[in-house]
Amino acid sequence: MRRLMLLAIALALLLPVAAVSAQITHTVARGQTLYSIAQRYGITVAEILTANPWIGSGNVIHAGNQLVIPVPGQPAAPAQQPGQPGPAPAPQEVRHTVAPGEFLSLIAQRYGVSYIDIINRNNLANPDVLHVGTVLIIPGVVADTTPAPVTGGEQPQPAAEVRHTVARGEYLGVIAERYGVLVADILRRNNISNPDLVYPGTVLIIPGVVAAPAPEVGAPPPPVGAPAIGGGFALGGQALSFAWPHHMHAARMTWVKRQVRYHAGDNAANVRGVIDQAHGAGFRVLLSIVGEPGQMAGNPSGYIQEFVNFLGGVASLGPDAIEVWNEQNIDREWPSGQISPQGYTSMLSQAWNAIKGANANVMVISGAPAPTGFFGGCGGGGCDDLPFIRGMAAAGAANYMDCVGVHYNEGILGPDARSGDPRGSSGHYTRYYSRMFETYASVFAGKPLCFTEIGYLTSEGYGPLPAGFAWASNVTVANQAAWLGRAVTLARSSGRVRLFIVWNVDATRYDSDPQAGFAIVRPGGDCPACGHLAAAMA
Repeated sequence: MRRLMLLAIALALLLPVAAVSAQITHTVARGQTLYSIAQRYGITVAEILTANPWIGSGNVIHAGNQLVIPVPGQPAAPAQQPGQPGPAPAPQEVRHTVAPGEFLSLIAQRYGVSYIDIINRNNLANPDVLHVGTVLIIPGVVADTTPAPVTGGEQPQPAAEVRHTVARGEYLGVIAERYGVLVADILRRNNISNPDLVYPGTVLIIPGVVAAPAPEVGAPPPPVGAPAIGGGFALGGQALSFAWPHHMHAARMTWVKRQVRYHAGDNAANVRGVIDQAHGAGFRVLLSIVGEPGQMAGNPSGYIQEFVNFLGGVASLGPDAIEVWNEQNIDREWPSGQISPQGYTSMLSQAWNAIKGANANVMVISGAPAPTGFFGGCGGGGCDDLPFIRGMAAAGAANYMDCVGVHYNEGILGPDARSGDPRGSSGHYTRYYSRMFETYASVFAGKPLCFTEIGYLTSEGYGPLPAGFAWASNVTVANQAAWLGRAVTLARSSGRVRLFIVWNVDATRYDSDPQAGFAIVRPGGDCPACGHLAAAMA
């Protein structure tokens, strides 16, 4: 009997503990809203407000606030501030009146909800058409009747919106889905009436999406010591299918470039087949290894650590060279808002140590920036290549590379030309091979250059070029062949170029991204450029 009494007392003492355990304490993080927190825990905003009456009649919460989160299906004791009355009825949801110039995506971002939830809550039949004066109910966001406090001092500045550079093969539907906005709102925000005018290289402002700040960058680690990578000038080509090795041999190419895109969790051993295939065909192999910007954006330091570990694993398999990333100065290849030469150099320093620590004989090539003067400088949304490589040099990048990566792929004149390009910005160095060479050679005076992409676009044999590439409409296959041969002669005689990789050997895609127009293997399988390249290497 005594034992039963003690058990009853123990159970009575435990009951309050069970009630308390039916709730969770959540610390509000920066950028969170009541709606996003409710979604996370599978409850409603009203339930959070009932459990947290100290919030008052509005929905204003701040980073660092602690919320009581009731466990679904269990009673929870409401948290109460001293001296406050009991829970009030759940207040009304916010009603927003559409103002001139507002878009549905922008309104959704303002309140921290999904535009899809607004569409569903308001039964919008055609969300692409949003009229001024329309009253929208904002789901889960509670009206605040408390007047805003009057504060003095400096007012916060609006955050910069994300700018997205359209990549080859992208279309508006994919871009809109990536950022969680409507296609129609992207068109309105950018004053575009015809979506067919959006082509690779177009820079779009994404309505309501705020650019993330660049991560803080510390001093790069000391470089792992490694012997200098010697050797003279070498010629190669980037192969997509690697179906024409006999043409490459005929052109006196001794290197092949293959690109590998790393996704979180990939096993380095999966790259072994690419390396073995190249070596088995008698070529040295350059691997251009690039990450996935979307995976990197949310956790830059963690993703970069995984990426450099992958590089070390690949280096142990015996490739001849690794190019660390690709065109990291634009948001097609690096997360928008995080682009910076210092951030890339920090990653390059870790990559060097991982690669050289695994195999000191692998040549490390810095990722070649996209040649551009579009941005007018360097910022988180994108950088021109000259300020970018200058920033790399200032951050000490020369200590973490054997060779400087360079891209040149927009020429419509022979490689001896230094002026006369008929397009706008005709004086810009990226229009001319010789001036491109001189620009990079002057920034990294003590390092050889590796042209990891160099090519000339021609539509001959394929038909008209898409609008974004119409600048090359007058280039012929004969031009392409002769200019590549002459560029090899100039590069070989300069004494500064270590590697010259033709973009490309064998692409077949010819649509909004006309890669086949750059290919030296033309329709039907002939290679007019191969003889010119072989003569330049004789």
